This record gives sequence, C-alpha cells and structure tokens, in this order.
Amino acid sequence: MEEKWLSWAKQLQSIAQAGLAYSKDKYDIERFQQIRNLSVDILNEYTGVSKEKIKDLFCNEIGYQTPKVDIRAAIFKEDKILLVKESIDGCWSMPGGWAEVNLSIKENIIKEAKEEAGVNVVPKRLIAILDRNKHNEPVTPYGIYKIFVLCQLIDGVFEENIETEESGFFSLMDLPPLSVGRNTKAQIEMCFKARLDENFSAIFD
Repeated sequence: MEEKWLSWAKQLQSIAQAGLAYSKDKYDIERFQQIRNLSVDILNEYTGVSKEKIKDLFCNEIGYQTPKVDIRAAIFKEDKILLVKESIDGCWSMPGGWAEVNLSIKENIIKEAKEEAGVNVVPKRLIAILDRNKHNEPVTPYGIYKIFVLCQLIDGVFEENIETEESGFFSLMDLPPLSVGRNTKAQIEMCFKARLDENFSAIFD
C-alpha cells in the first residue's frame, strides 16, 4: 500500500505540472513552481535521495502528467519462461523496459526481446495492464503502467549487452531471485496461466 506522504507528493507534483503547463499569469506560474518544489522537499525528507536526482526523475516532464509505460515479454519454451539477469541489480526479469514513443506495443516488445535476450519473437496476446504501484515494490513517485504480452519464440541466441548479463528458461517452481520492481512471482505466475488458457481474459487495474 502506498504511503500517504508519497501519495500527497505525487498529487502536488501533478497539480504543479498541469498548472505550469496551462497557466499564463506569471504569479500563478510562480505559485505552481513553489508547489513543485514542495513535492521535491517531501520526497527528499522521507527518502534521503538528493534533490537534484529527484528533480531529474520527478520534475523532468512538462504538460499534463500521465503514467510512464513499462512493457514485459512473456516468452516460453516448453513449460519454462525466459528470464534475463539485469546488470543493474543482479536479479532476474522478463525481457522488457520503457516503451519508446515512436514504436507500437508490438514493436517495443520485439525490440526489447531482441536487445535484452537475443531472441526473435512474435507478440500474440495481451496478458495484462497493471498499475505498478499496486503490485510492485518499491513504490515510485510517478505512475507506471506495466504491460505484459504473451509472445511466440522464433529463434535467437543470447549475447551479453549493457543491460543484461545472462538469460535462461525457468519453471515456475524454480525461479531465480527476481528483480521485483520489474516483475513479481505473482506476475510470472499470471503469465503461465495466460499461456495455458486460450480463453484467458486480459487483466487490468
């Protein structure tokens, strides 16, 4: 469950960002900037993260605030799912990452599967669109929609890259340490269920 202080900081940030985008009066703009700075102070106080980093992550957008989009490819071989070892934390996740603005969901999935796992895939079915902060830890100061897509494996061989160190296929009962900010055991289990059920209905929050 999201902490109240984080929820308040996110609300302040959203109000400030919309105000800065649409206000014309210089005094209103100044007030909305003060609100944005207050949201940064709250996060700095409770997290210990520097104000500079918070501003870079939390205050780098303009216009009406919308969620970011994270995509994850569910790729199976026999009864095992493909996972990659993340260089940043040494834990494992389904291939994926931030969606690029100039690519469709399918195109993003194909790109991430190739870059992170070295495999060629055909995206087949939407599994879920989840609100990250309702399912993953740690919570983030901005909204993220996580999109899971079931893919058909064609071919490919893993090559080490700047994002991932290894890849492998794992059964649900023998998963490696997971990068839980990217995917949880429950989310991987959801993908197994989707694979086995042709009538599986996409899940969304």
